[in-house]
Amino acid sequence: MKLSERTVERALGIGSPLVLLALWELAARVGWIDARFFPAPSSIGKQAWELTASGDLWTNLWASLQRLFWGFLLGGIPALILGVLMGLYRPIRAAIDPLVSATYPIPKSAILPLILLIFGLDESSKIVMVALGVFYPVLINTMSGVRQIDRIYLDVGRNFHASRWQVFRTIALPGALPSIMAGIKLGIGMGLILIAIAEMIGAKSGLGYMIWNAWQILTVETMYVGLISIAILGFVFTLLLNEIEQLMLPWRRGR
Repeated sequence: MKLSERTVERALGIGSPLVLLALWELAARVGWIDARFFPAPSSIGKQAWELTASGDLWTNLWASLQRLFWGFLLGGIPALILGVLMGLYRPIRAAIDPLVSATYPIPKSAILPLILLIFGLDESSKIVMVALGVFYPVLINTMSGVRQIDRIYLDVGRNFHASRWQVFRTIALPGALPSIMAGIKLGIGMGLILIAIAEMIGAKSGLGYMIWNAWQILTVETMYVGLISIAILGFVFTLLLNEIEQLMLPWRRGR
């Protein structure tokens, strides 16, 4: 029976990490790498099981997911709306684009002390960090996607006296959807990076806190459990977003 191209792609996507883990296990067992710094995946798996059984992993994972969720809403929704407006209206783009160009290159981790100073050490600072990471990729990709829409569609909307809301809902948003999905994927990845950084300072829960605490007490396996958990989250989110994209953009399935 001939497998479909999508089935083969999924098998490759799952198989490649397994092959890497097998090579890592072999290298640690035979001494090709220093197991003090690169413990075998089996040792990491054992530690993950212990953390799962004790509930520590679930507690930290849930804390990070909550912050990621609220940060994504806080940064993603305004970015989506503003990106469409900037793509449709040149005066808005002319006013805001310089601000985006100036602030986007600033490393978000570099402004963490300022965010902590303004919002304190509670949940707000972590959520704001995620929101900043999500905001720029979604905004830039949404604006780019709207600007790439063929002008004839906008002209048709005007000829039929479509309202601004109708143009936004039926032309700009669907036309820019491929770019919006790309921005969301980038934003989720940046959000995961920044939430880990934010949780290392002033947090008592979360995957970033777990990694930092493990470094302080030199439990290397726990550090890897946290890192691999973040990697798995990134993989799962990308997989889900790819499936959503296939449902929302059926004409792109063959690409």
